[in-house]
Amino acid sequence: MRHGKRNNALGRKTAHRKAMLENMACSLIEHKRINTTVAKAKELRKFVEPIITRSKEDSTHNRREVFKNLQSKNAVSELFREVAPKVAQREGGYTRIIKLGTRMGDSAEMAMIELVDFNELMLKDSKTKTRRSRRGGKKKDTDTQTAAPAAEETSKVDEPKAEKPEAEVAASESAAPEVKKTETETPAAEAKEEPKADEAKKDENKEEDKKD
Repeated sequence: MRHGKRNNALGRKTAHRKAMLENMACSLIEHKRINTTVAKAKELRKFVEPIITRSKEDSTHNRREVFKNLQSKNAVSELFREVAPKVAQREGGYTRIIKLGTRMGDSAEMAMIELVDFNELMLKDSKTKTRRSRRGGKKKDTDTQTAAPAAEETSKVDEPKAEKPEAEVAASESAAPEVKKTETETPAAEAKEEPKADEAKKDENKEEDKKD
C-alpha cells in the first residue's frame, strides 16, 4: 500500500536518488533546459525550485546552503550571477514541464523541463499579445452606422423606376382625349347660348314698343 509515500523513489535508494537530482539540477541551471522522463522532471521541480528561491538573496549563508544541495561551484556561481536576477520579480513557478511523447524502446513518457524566464520565444509571444480595448468595438459600431446609410443610398440609386401596368397606361390615354373633348365642347355651347340670349332681348324690346 502507498500510505504516507509523498515522494517518488524513482526505483533508486536514497543516496542514488539524491545524487541524481543534484546532477540534474546542475544541468538545468547551466543549460536552462533538459530532456528527461515526466516522473523525474516532476521530482526535479520539487528539488530545484526551493534552491532558486534561496538564490534571490545573495548572501554567504545562502550560497553555502545552495552549495550543500548542488555540490558544484560552477552551478552555484551561475545560479547567483545569471538566474537570480531574471527570476527576482517572479514569486514561484520558475520551471515549466512540456511533455514530448513516449520514448522509443520502453515507451516511457518524456518531457522537457526548462526555466521559464530563459525561453525567449515564449516571452516574445507574451509581449506581442496585446489586450483588446473597448475602443475598437466603438469604432466598429460607427463604421457599421456609416456603412448602413451609404448602403441605403446605393440601394435607392440602384432601384429601377417602377413601370406602370399596361392597363393603367391605356386608361390614362383614354382619359386624356375625353378631357380635350370637354374643353373643346364648352366654347361651342357658350356660343349657342349667346344667340338665344340676344333673341330673347329682341323679343322683349318688341313687346315694349307695342305697349307704347
